[in-house]
Amino acid sequence: MYILAQYINMHLRKHILILTMLISTSAFAQKIWTLEACIDHAIEHNLQLNDFAFNAESNRETYRQSVRNLLPVVNGFADYSINFGRSINPEDNSFVNTEFFSNNYALQSSFDLFQGFQKLNGIKASKFLYKAAIEENVQQRFLLAFRVMSAYYDILFVEGLLEISREQVDISQTNYDLVEKQVELGVMAGADLYEAESLLLADKLLLTQNENRLKAAKLTLLQTMNIQDETDILLMPELMPLTEVTHEEPIVSDSIFMKAKGFMPSIKAQEFRVKAAKKDLAVARGSLYPSLTLRGSIGTGYFETITDTLGVTIPFRDQFRDNTFKFIGASLNVPIFNAWASRSRIKQQKIALDRAKNNAKIQEQELYQIIQQLVQENNALMVEVTQTEKRAVSQEIAFKIAQKRYEKGMINAIALGQAKNLFATAQNENLQARLRFRVNTTTLDFYKGMSIFNIN
Repeated sequence: MYILAQYINMHLRKHILILTMLISTSAFAQKIWTLEACIDHAIEHNLQLNDFAFNAESNRETYRQSVRNLLPVVNGFADYSINFGRSINPEDNSFVNTEFFSNNYALQSSFDLFQGFQKLNGIKASKFLYKAAIEENVQQRFLLAFRVMSAYYDILFVEGLLEISREQVDISQTNYDLVEKQVELGVMAGADLYEAESLLLADKLLLTQNENRLKAAKLTLLQTMNIQDETDILLMPELMPLTEVTHEEPIVSDSIFMKAKGFMPSIKAQEFRVKAAKKDLAVARGSLYPSLTLRGSIGTGYFETITDTLGVTIPFRDQFRDNTFKFIGASLNVPIFNAWASRSRIKQQKIALDRAKNNAKIQEQELYQIIQQLVQENNALMVEVTQTEKRAVSQEIAFKIAQKRYEKGMINAIALGQAKNLFATAQNENLQARLRFRVNTTTLDFYKGMSIFNIN
């Protein structure tokens, strides 16, 4: 009985574990993901974003250290040495031939009073670079959000194609069943059945291809979100109603560009880099100025050769007190000639500043071109959505007429297949135009400054 109870408990635990795994898997599969939830998950779990975060932290520490560089430099010094052979007696500077040991201790400090404002300009430069790194980190988050959005709508598009393919298979199956009955009654020839079967098999193949395409699209989104050990995801449909599409008014690029220019992280980051380059140029110019440094030190020592009147070495504590020395002074360094190195650094920093300004113009140019293309595509898609909708309605009517004519034997299966394919193509084009318009509109709303993505 004991062995039987153990066997039952073992299998019971096994079934509980399997049930728990199935429940967790089912919970993920049943969750309906919105676009916002997908973006939030991707940003939280994306490993590539960590590198930009680390870069920002590194620039932050560089900035902090540039501020700390204003503080004095303090160093401690201590040594222990044993002299052999002929040496100088530190007590009276005479030569001795005896072996002795000594200790020296010192505390040294220096403080830069003036260095051509190099440190102050260096602080400002590192601060601007830190701010640029922060903006670049935000920019990468936005780019990731757009990649997720693209993968998200790719799935919705393929799901739409899949639904159309299922409808086409149902229609072809219905026609095949009709022809099969007609052949059995002797109304249609056997060749008609083969044609109907050929159309049915073609639609089933297209359905299978779209199913595989959907799996690939879902895998792309899961990989972008960094979700492992999952192969399926259920999305919330977000198709824009047609009434909102057809009543949009044409928009202008310049107004959107001016808004986007004021908040886009890529533009702000490059502006900070231009400011940093200006401060780096000021740092290079500061090397032409004289520098003034304040220095000071305090120290003491113990020497075995220092003795009292009886020839006994003075104790360490007494020597540590009596041998104390102090020093304070200032040093002035005037640059006269260093093989033109300072002038060369200034020229290099001028080139770096020009390059930063040029990169800023490139960023603005690329942003304007992107917005210009989006506006042009938006205006074209408004017309395209309306036209594809009308074409889909027209092709649906044409297909229904062809279906009735086919049922009456007025056309063959090939003509019916052509009408059906035209109807499916019109549906696909309308679906694609609507989704493209939705993505385009969302992107333009982002450049208008609307809170499309919850990204800080």
